[in-house]
Amino acid sequence: MEIWAVLFPILLTDVMNPVLFAFLVYAAGTERPVTLSTSMLLGHTAAYFSAGLVLASFLESITAYLAEPRLLDFVLEALIGLALLWLAFRLRKSGTDHPEEKEPRLTIASAFGYGAVINFIGIPFAVPYFAAIDQILKADLNTAQAVGLLLAYNLAYALPFATVPVLTAILGARARPLLAKINAFMERISDFLMPLVLGLLGLVLLADAAAYFLRGSSLF
Repeated sequence: MEIWAVLFPILLTDVMNPVLFAFLVYAAGTERPVTLSTSMLLGHTAAYFSAGLVLASFLESITAYLAEPRLLDFVLEALIGLALLWLAFRLRKSGTDHPEEKEPRLTIASAFGYGAVINFIGIPFAVPYFAAIDQILKADLNTAQAVGLLLAYNLAYALPFATVPVLTAILGARARPLLAKINAFMERISDFLMPLVLGLLGLVLLADAAAYFLRGSSLF
């Protein structure tokens, strides 16, 4: 689908989540590393998908209420673009802040819950996810197609993080030093790339919205 040409760069920005990776690495260091890290990732994915459905429904309701769906879509796109530029500027000045990792005793249920909580705490700052949802709504898909596309996006988001339980299952305790190095690399690369990618994505969304406002048709 052509929409993936737009969603893929958004996804690349969205997956730069060293906080989730750090918690997964912690879960992989417990007495049941594969089970608990998998449960935590499933909790995060389920929460992200559920939040996406709620956000999409909310945005779609506003669109229907105002009876100007195309105009509102691009107003939202412009606002998201501005938010991305603001976030890029903030990150460039201060760097990404990573919360201190706590060390709770995990069960399968609590790991799932922690994954969900990590997601819900980050939702207000998940600007790329808002951008992805906006693009899905703009695609004029039916409900089943839109939900399927959102689910596919969430599964694609989870895929890189699945390396934690997979490597742990294959390498056992030997995976821990490797995962720690990957975690440190993700933190460094996100500090550099996040402002750059967010800024570029914000400019693209603003350009697309501006094209619609000026000539009545979007760039993509």
